[in-house]
Amino acid sequence: MALSKETMDIIKATAPVLAEHGTKITTVFYKNMFNENPELLNIFNKTNQSRGKQQEALANMVYQAAVNIDRLESIIKDVSLVAHKHRALNILPEHYPIVGKHLLEAIKEVLGDAATEDIIAAWAETYGVLADVFINAEEDLYKQAEQVDGGFRGFKDFKVVDKVEESDVITSFYLKPADGSTLPTYDAGQYLTVRVSPEGSDFKQIRHYTLSTRPNNEFFRISVKKEADFTPNGVVSCHLHERVNVGDTIEVSAPAGLFTLVEEDAPVTFISGGVGITPMVSMLDELAHNKSSRDVTFLHAAQNEHVHAFHSDVREMLDSLENGTYIYGYDKSVVENSGHDFEGFISKEVLQDIHKEDMVYYIVGPAPMMAHVANLLIDLGAQEEQINYELFGPKEEIIKTEVNV
Repeated sequence: MALSKETMDIIKATAPVLAEHGTKITTVFYKNMFNENPELLNIFNKTNQSRGKQQEALANMVYQAAVNIDRLESIIKDVSLVAHKHRALNILPEHYPIVGKHLLEAIKEVLGDAATEDIIAAWAETYGVLADVFINAEEDLYKQAEQVDGGFRGFKDFKVVDKVEESDVITSFYLKPADGSTLPTYDAGQYLTVRVSPEGSDFKQIRHYTLSTRPNNEFFRISVKKEADFTPNGVVSCHLHERVNVGDTIEVSAPAGLFTLVEEDAPVTFISGGVGITPMVSMLDELAHNKSSRDVTFLHAAQNEHVHAFHSDVREMLDSLENGTYIYGYDKSVVENSGHDFEGFISKEVLQDIHKEDMVYYIVGPAPMMAHVANLLIDLGAQEEQINYELFGPKEEIIKTEVNV
């Protein structure tokens, strides 16, 4: 269903209002929707809600839809990113009318008389078109997840077959289908979505965790940092660390995500901070398994030696490659003569030593760290299309933000 020019003109005219009031609208939207539909709290991430990140992300998406309503192909990548997350969360077509109802009501509530009948009608029509785009994209992903060998739709029970401490704060969980069925494949860099019922929580909690090993026919592995110092950040990670043990089962949806290793010949650098090392280990594992001849650099920053996970694994995999380089550093070293290459932030000098004109970069870590590194790379001459990154939470723009470099 195509939108009329009149509808598109009305939507584009609302863009400045959305830029000013968007987050207020989405805040009201979530509050009212959850009040009337508390069962949806089994799906949405309460941490992102409490920190305001989900409200900001949705406001930005609505604004981008308004600005680009006459050329929706420009936001297709964002649609794909969200569709993967929605499929992983088991968002269903019947959820969309609920969202649409409360979004339109929030626009009316916040804008008051400025939300004329024409504006509400235009947004209702537009939401219907966008909802169909997402529903169709997500159904394609559900079918893809089902059709692979061992594939499935929605959530499925997986048994914890091993639990391994990788550092003082990161523990790996090895998972196999509880029914003994075939393990579906995935792409290095994708994430797994787990659903648990933490003690004291009225609702189930869902989180995405990157698969931290190459695709194999034996097990899934997720490596989880225990976020004990944050509330409610640590609800799921603490539950996994403290209460989930070998022999227990957790619910899992099929692997998803667009942050994956691209097979090409260009030199590649993996840059990670903290638990951001997990997708990098998966991609490096894939390269090592395939005996890649690519020029591979692995650059990791951690707070100190005790929280540096997969150190020996990374070194072993890089040693097995023809052209592997390992660079790592700590915010503050606590072990004498640990062999690290730098202290403090990843500097421009560190990046300058490894940068090449045709190099491809993968970056994962805290958002400020990724912004810092990405903008340094831009300063060194890298193009945006050479820089790939993944955020653990809602979408943010990290390139060319104001950061101290």
